[in-house]
Amino acid sequence: MSKGKTKKKDQGLSPGEAKPVAALDEAEAALELKRLAAEIAHHDELYYRKDEPEISDAAYDGLRARNDAIEARFPHLVRDDSPSLRVGAAPVEAFGKVVHRVPMLSLNNVFDE
Repeated sequence: MSKGKTKKKDQGLSPGEAKPVAALDEAEAALELKRLAAEIAHHDELYYRKDEPEISDAAYDGLRARNDAIEARFPHLVRDDSPSLRVGAAPVEAFGKVVHRVPMLSLNNVFDE
């Protein structure tokens, strides 16, 4: 997600603060998925629409990974607005189209090796 700038320090729960996914009950999981959907949507807006990211790629990927892990454990709780059901955001008109000499193919997140 990084565009070479992060305006504010990383936000959200650090890995040490979040309750392990395996320890969540169904009600906690539903609340956490709601919180993650809102937080990820907020960061998507800042990154994709405003070009003003507040958190690092690693922190963002951590939010997405936690969302995915909770959905895997509680598939019946997947929300209609789940981050796992969308990729990126609508393009911003201010960012012009660019033709790449070499096609842009798949990009991995910071946890992929």
